[in-house]
Amino acid sequence: MDIQTAFAQTFNTPAAILVRAPGRVNLLGEHVDYNDGVVLPAAIDRAVYLAASPTTDWIVRLCALDLNKQAAFRLDALEQRIDLDGNPLPHWAVYPAGVAWALREAGLAVKGMQAIYTSDVPIGAGLSSSAAVEVAFAAAWRALGGWEMDNLRLAQCCQRAENGYVGVNSGLMDQFTSACGVEGHALYFDTRSLEWHPVALPPGTAIVVADSGMRRTLATSAYNDRRAACERAVAALQKYKPGLRSLRDIDTVEFAAYKDYLPREARLRAEHVVKEIHRVEQAVLALQRGDAPMFGGLMFSGHKSLRDLYQVSLPELDVLVELARGLPGIYGARLTGAGFGGCTVNLIAAAQAEAFIQGLQQGYRQQTGKEARVYLCHASAGVSVEADQRG
Repeated sequence: MDIQTAFAQTFNTPAAILVRAPGRVNLLGEHVDYNDGVVLPAAIDRAVYLAASPTTDWIVRLCALDLNKQAAFRLDALEQRIDLDGNPLPHWAVYPAGVAWALREAGLAVKGMQAIYTSDVPIGAGLSSSAAVEVAFAAAWRALGGWEMDNLRLAQCCQRAENGYVGVNSGLMDQFTSACGVEGHALYFDTRSLEWHPVALPPGTAIVVADSGMRRTLATSAYNDRRAACERAVAALQKYKPGLRSLRDIDTVEFAAYKDYLPREARLRAEHVVKEIHRVEQAVLALQRGDAPMFGGLMFSGHKSLRDLYQVSLPELDVLVELARGLPGIYGARLTGAGFGGCTVNLIAAAQAEAFIQGLQQGYRQQTGKEARVYLCHASAGVSVEADQRG
């Protein structure tokens, strides 16, 4: 059943608008966003799809098609995080409620709404399904409210929802990529200045995401430990480079001169960050030349750094990367996301996608006894809204 039919059957009226908000994968630039670094994500052709219509009351009625669940909440009771019956909002409904809260906090008109949504972004695989949900709802309220806001600002409101309402201390990259994606391009995004521009991916390439099946059990504490180690490195380096605000402010040559003055753990973490920011800059130059092998080499180098210096890999992720290295059509592979599980991302020759995917799945099964879910993706446009022609 398509989403328009599902909406009409659920709410006994046609939808007014249809929204598409893509998931994302980060090609290069891992664990640098909280160090003011630059990243290189891409929106992908897997997305959240939302159908919605405005209502005249203060109530938001939601239907999550994939979960076969419904919920409703009042816009004038968002702080309480409760549904119409006074029960705590289910976790899946907290994301749309958080977006409404953040938009209202920004002084924007948020209308009552009937909405139904579905997604082909795998949940829990590190492709930012929650950010896509947030961006889809923000774009729906923007369209129904008739107010102006550019997509970067829209993404910032979604980040505010995730930080201040959902309670997840995420950076801006996920929401930014879903909102601002450009078809066929990666996005060079400066997390300090928020300046960005699209960079074309080499012709004839495709993105393959391989889900290891391992979930991030240690991610929160380990993430906080690494963030703290980066802060210790900055404090130590400030003795030698006054005015240093973050690891973004020291280049690879300077770091080589000072790194031996750092405690071992802080040195390892900082070395990854400093070199990873440099890798992103080099990767952009490679993409501008259409040099897929060079870009892929930087991906492999980034994985080695995440494994050995930042120490966020797992044996299963290492197996996927090493298997990819020997398969037809490969340019580069590395873990993507926070690590400790989740996915690898691969840049491959599109013409050899079928053989590559088959080889990766078979090899992973043989070496680990586990199944990898593998997704062929292409860089996609960001969020879009259109009127429902049946409405």
